Amino acid sequence: MKVQNITDIDKFFKVVDECKGKVELVTGEGDRLNLKSKLSQYVSMANIFSDGTIAELELVAYEPADIDKLVNFMMNQ
Repeated sequence: MKVQNITDIDKFFKVVDECKGKVELVTGEGDRLNLKSKLSQYVSMANIFSDGTIAELELVAYEPADIDKLVNFMMNQ
């Protein structure tokens, strides 16, 4: 799933941390980073985050409930 215009980075990672299954960030090169890992969160955001918002990310979530959480976050942020 592609997510766009994330303005509240802390809330986004709180939602990711609440997910039961794996949530992965797909890089432009096709690599997948586990966003439940704090180290991966910092490394990935250091490369993407520059002006206070994240324009677009491609995420893979494996649990239907986690997908619902992420979609709900995007609709209500």
